[in-house]
Amino acid sequence: MTKLTLISSAVFSVLCSHSALAATVSGKITDDKNRPIENAAVHVHGKSQGVKTNALGEFSIEVDSQSQLHVSKDNFVDSRIPVSENSNNVTVSLMPTSVETVVVYASALHKNSLEMISPVSVLSGDELKNKSKPTLGETLKGLPGVNASYFGPVSSSPIIRGLDGPRVKITQNGLDASDASRIGPDHATSSDSLSAEQIEVLRGPSTLLYGSGAIGGVVNVVDNRIPTSNIDDLTGAAEYSHDTVSNSNTVAAKLETGNEGFNFHFDGTKRSGDDYQTPTFTITDDDGDVETENSVENTFIDSETLNFGTSYVGDHLTVGFSYGSIDTDYGIPGHEHHHEHEDETEEEHDEHEDEEAEEAVYARLEQDRWQGLISYAVDNSWIENINLRVGYTDYSHSEIEDGEVGTTFKNETTETRLNVEHKLGQWHGMIGYHYSDSDYDAIGEEAFTPASVTTTHALYLLEERQFGDVTIELGARIEDYKIESDITEGEHHHDHDEEEEDHDEEEAQSIAYSESFTNVSASVGGIWQYTPGQSVALSLSHSERAPLSAELLSNGLHIATGTYELGLGYHIEDNEAHFEPEDIEQEKSTNIDLSFRRFSGDFGYTVNFFYNDIKNFYFQENTGLVFDEEDGLESAVGAHDDAVAVYQFRSKDAELYGIEFDAHYQITSSAMVKVFGDSTRAKLKDDEGNLPRIPANKLGSELQYDLGDLQLTLTGTHYFEQDDITAFETKTDGYTLFDAQANYQLGLGAIDAQLYLNVDNITGELGFVHSSFIKDKAPLPGRNFRFGIRGYF
Repeated sequence: MTKLTLISSAVFSVLCSHSALAATVSGKITDDKNRPIENAAVHVHGKSQGVKTNALGEFSIEVDSQSQLHVSKDNFVDSRIPVSENSNNVTVSLMPTSVETVVVYASALHKNSLEMISPVSVLSGDELKNKSKPTLGETLKGLPGVNASYFGPVSSSPIIRGLDGPRVKITQNGLDASDASRIGPDHATSSDSLSAEQIEVLRGPSTLLYGSGAIGGVVNVVDNRIPTSNIDDLTGAAEYSHDTVSNSNTVAAKLETGNEGFNFHFDGTKRSGDDYQTPTFTITDDDGDVETENSVENTFIDSETLNFGTSYVGDHLTVGFSYGSIDTDYGIPGHEHHHEHEDETEEEHDEHEDEEAEEAVYARLEQDRWQGLISYAVDNSWIENINLRVGYTDYSHSEIEDGEVGTTFKNETTETRLNVEHKLGQWHGMIGYHYSDSDYDAIGEEAFTPASVTTTHALYLLEERQFGDVTIELGARIEDYKIESDITEGEHHHDHDEEEEDHDEEEAQSIAYSESFTNVSASVGGIWQYTPGQSVALSLSHSERAPLSAELLSNGLHIATGTYELGLGYHIEDNEAHFEPEDIEQEKSTNIDLSFRRFSGDFGYTVNFFYNDIKNFYFQENTGLVFDEEDGLESAVGAHDDAVAVYQFRSKDAELYGIEFDAHYQITSSAMVKVFGDSTRAKLKDDEGNLPRIPANKLGSELQYDLGDLQLTLTGTHYFEQDDITAFETKTDGYTLFDAQANYQLGLGAIDAQLYLNVDNITGELGFVHSSFIKDKAPLPGRNFRFGIRGYF
């Protein structure tokens, strides 16, 4: 006991003791013409303390014996310089850039967007507000390498390099969004871009910090619900906008204040809109009749979000708590139910058609989300910061038909992430523990996936070291993944002989299923600043992923996609599905990323090449069978018109590769032109065909022009024809969209106000999204005028 007490005391002393070698470093920040830079941010890398330069560019800050200063300023390239207790009168010259540099919170090591080894894009500030759409997918789809699943404008999730669903992690302040958008394309994401400070898109495997599922990438929505810096004054913002294409109105507001280390945050959003209008298109119904449409029915939205949080920020300790709620009703386009009326009269048939026409299927999304933060900046020579984030999310998605709840999807998630940032010799890094428990349930006639509990425990390590102009990064993660469920397997015997009708029976048995997987991931990468303002980055990563409950256990009719889905755990024999989850192997991805970047002066670019080799890739394959409510599974030949195709999750080897780029040129001080695009090729190996619903390639250009208080932007994006399709897909024609933005700055005393007008799809182009499950029924919106006003104080 005495020995344990002595060890505990020693550890506590190391963690809590201040460095005896702390010293004050002073210096000056200038530009490339030796002019002082005012309000440049200077902070000790890996720690919370920071200062701003004065009008002469001067600063003074306390550091440990061996530290690194991180200097940043808008429109300049960040600089990092090593300092010690003997450093004094430090002079730092910052290089101007036409690319905005933003600290990427998802990087975990305080890197900005230009220092990241993995490709990253960040939307923030006015750019985020101008491009914000009702869904996360539509907001981000213009970024290179990013597209949207598009189940109408009310439900659209990001697709990164051809990968979506569980392979793209959506987080809010680093914790899982914990909605059901990974289960079905008609389930909207619960992340709201209107309340975000910035949205970060990490391309390529990001499994080390965010879990084994993120082999495609991570979308991290950053907000200030838990303030991590002191707020000294009352500040706020308000915005109103109107969209003509759907007659929608949006109101958003934010307030923040603080006093003596205590800080408070509030934000809320209210959005309502009708069905959206489209260019004229045609739909062929089940009877072969062709109908002409100018809108997509059942795409209304009525949404309210409310978030508030508080925190205490001291010299070393930050403690905070936040609560957020979402209450959204939105229509589900293309959501059709099949009814059997074989013996009805013509009059009864007409009555049923009228009833079905009146049935509006819509979703009600409700979510309560609590988050907590404890962060302690340890003024110690080897431990820099200890950070604990916890979250609990109670999510519910109900599908309502004819005023009654048909199916409800629920997901309760508890998540904990503990990070210890440290410095060991010349290495700077982080070791962490990640825990997640997801309790998923589905109740109702469309519950195609059974209830399940998924639990993960993971340890991860991330280290970086600088060798002159080269920075090396190493990472590893080991994760214990466990899934538990009760599977009900039924055998249906049908005999239509009236004499034997009483002998029809349904036998069902419950199978308690539990399986554990150990997922191991590792990465190595480096970035070489081979000349000021230019770099090349190379990374190699290996990631392992276990199947989600939907991929493993699905067995039912999925109305949203118009298919009957079977999971990996089922075996089909004699047109009957039996649960036999044997020899299921993890999905294993090996990814190579090569990036070239230039970000100094008037001309800059980012070009990314990637190759992703995936063993045991999970995907849905048409079985050649159909499902009929009377006869169950049967051959598609001669089947009833109401029968739907049966798709089963398979695992086969696949490869994805491509390029994405973004280049800009500052023509004059007022004009800038950008060119961007991406191309992704995704197919099964051994010439077994293409992967389904891979987004079309795109190429675009943007012109920005400033006329004092007026900023103008014109964007044109061409989406190419997609004919790399599977046997059960149809090709999608190409189309071109032109968008324009105008923003005018108003001076209203203490209020910084902005009037804006956006015109989307100026030419009224008819465009279909190849990655959409309902592409033929839900084209993109037609010409839309969005006008509004926002103000800050």
